[in-house]
Amino acid sequence: MKYKDEDEIKRALGIDSWRHLSKDKMVRFVAMMPDMGTEVALKIVEQFPAFKEFAQNVVDAIKKSHESTLSANKESQEHVHRAYQDLRETLKRELDKDDLTWEQKRELIEKMQEAVREESQKDSENKNFLDGALKKVMLVGGAALALGVAFVGGRVMAESKDDPEGTLEA
Repeated sequence: MKYKDEDEIKRALGIDSWRHLSKDKMVRFVAMMPDMGTEVALKIVEQFPAFKEFAQNVVDAIKKSHESTLSANKESQEHVHRAYQDLRETLKRELDKDDLTWEQKRELIEKMQEAVREESQKDSENKNFLDGALKKVMLVGGAALALGVAFVGGRVMAESKDDPEGTLEA
């Protein structure tokens, strides 16, 4: 193993305390785990307000990204709905004119119906987008947390199989 103890790992990460483990350094820490003894990795994870904070930071970062996406999407949707509303109002004003032929009125009504169908389609597309975005957020957040826990747990199980007498260091 490349890293024999916590101090070596902290030095490699450029930190003096696990409380200073940033998101970027946590990613480096996870990448370093294959080069750590299981006992060392477990001791570190056990201390983890840092792991808890990391998990919270992952969730917070995903939440911020999701909120940013939702905010941009909301603004875009509002713009689309305003544009369709303006179009309907224009068509309605045209339809209110007294000198229109039946054919012209029918054409304006058809344009209004088309605008309503298009807006409804855009709304459905947006709902599908939001549903997909939420599923991605949940998947990424859950996977990030599960990966860290599964990695450490998997190593413990693998090393336990290699040491059936239970003589691994605690």
